[in-house]
Amino acid sequence: MATTKKASNAKIIGLAIAGAIGGFLFGFDSSVVNGAVDPISAQFDLTKTLTGLAVASALLGCAIGAVLGGRIGDRFGRIPTMVVAAILFFVSAIGAGYAPDVWLFIIWRLISGLGIGIASVVAPAYIAEISPKALRGRLASLQQLAITLGIFAALLSDSIFAAAAGGAAAKFWLGLEAWRWMFLVGVIPAAVYGGIALFLPESPRYRVLKGEDDRARAEFTRLWPDEDVDAALKEMKKSVEEDKESKGNLRGNRFGLKPIVWIGIILSVFQQFVGINVIFYYSTTLWRAVGFTEKDSFTVSVLTSVTNVAVTIVAIALVDKVGRRPILLFGSIGMTLSLAAMALSFSQSHDVNGAPTLPGGWGPLALIAANVFVISFGASWGPIIWVLLGEIFPTNIRARALGVAAAAQWIANFVVTITFPPLSAVSLVLTYGLYALFALLSFFFVMRMIPETRGMLLEDAEHLFDEHRKNRTAAAGARGK
Repeated sequence: MATTKKASNAKIIGLAIAGAIGGFLFGFDSSVVNGAVDPISAQFDLTKTLTGLAVASALLGCAIGAVLGGRIGDRFGRIPTMVVAAILFFVSAIGAGYAPDVWLFIIWRLISGLGIGIASVVAPAYIAEISPKALRGRLASLQQLAITLGIFAALLSDSIFAAAAGGAAAKFWLGLEAWRWMFLVGVIPAAVYGGIALFLPESPRYRVLKGEDDRARAEFTRLWPDEDVDAALKEMKKSVEEDKESKGNLRGNRFGLKPIVWIGIILSVFQQFVGINVIFYYSTTLWRAVGFTEKDSFTVSVLTSVTNVAVTIVAIALVDKVGRRPILLFGSIGMTLSLAAMALSFSQSHDVNGAPTLPGGWGPLALIAANVFVISFGASWGPIIWVLLGEIFPTNIRARALGVAAAAQWIANFVVTITFPPLSAVSLVLTYGLYALFALLSFFFVMRMIPETRGMLLEDAEHLFDEHRKNRTAAAGARGK
């Protein structure tokens, strides 16, 4: 029996890893622009605002892709949706690499964003739906681990191309600038993702949603031989029937949406408004601005991405042992303190030849604080939000609700990304102070709104949020009396 269970777990882990490759592309494609910001800005003679738009343009596509991904996933299945994402990644990598001007570059990055948005929805939904409850937290966290590995691979390849060419703006293979090759290399993981997706089994929960009970039972028996398949299938069908009354509708009485959808949206917005992607999109430019050389800036960015991968692995090890809620609360505290330290450090900067410089020990303090921030985020809000988004929504609306939450995440990411260049030009103290404020607010939101879902069936986790909300309402009414 133990051998059978290990074999079953190994199969599920393998499928989850394969599904999470979309997260790798997500991380790679969204962060590859880091090493190209300065050469693109110089080559196309961009203003600060247009530079922000060039960097953030993919994120608008992500928001659209996230909504489309949910609809495509519900209509055609999780696997065909993965294939669509891979195709979009592939063609956009070539288009961005050969773009002759900033506007075509922006268009291709928008198309790339469609692929990222679709992948950001289908991967966590697929992983959550094939995972037994004892493994779900750790396997769902693979999405964030894959994202961090994609970020690392993007920053490392940026560094390699820049070093090999003698600078990100220098000519390299085929007479193309090194920054163009940073995008072109993305065709490799895109092709791998598309090829692997073609061999993955469809989600059994998707089969139930479509009324294909026999096929769902066969998949469950193959994936969960040691689980009570009949009980799991019965509970899932019951959940789908309960949701049929709403016809899979996201609309509700809380500003037009169901309360659980709003929780997913707010969690997603907080995950971005702490400013994490400023580190992964602009870190090379930021560290150059405060006195680091281009080579050292690339090195620091790569080391930061390695730190991000390491702490994400820690989060995966702890999520099903410690729980979701305590990890999020810990992360909020760490992010608040480290972002406040960054704001304090940049309050000491002064201009040297028109560029800000951090004197004395303030530069190392800012660098340490930035990495503590990455550690705090990577060990908590990075992976845990994807776990929660994969398990809090009812089966009948999961893909679409995930799409809305992911779209909110990408819109929030876009807002942070496009506002960072003009905000940083005004005051880095203000910029990091705002991020610290949102980190603090995220602590109170989790304290009030997020119950613990560790060790529960997906269907039980869904109902827990309704009970938690009713208990809060009853407690508030009692206090009012």
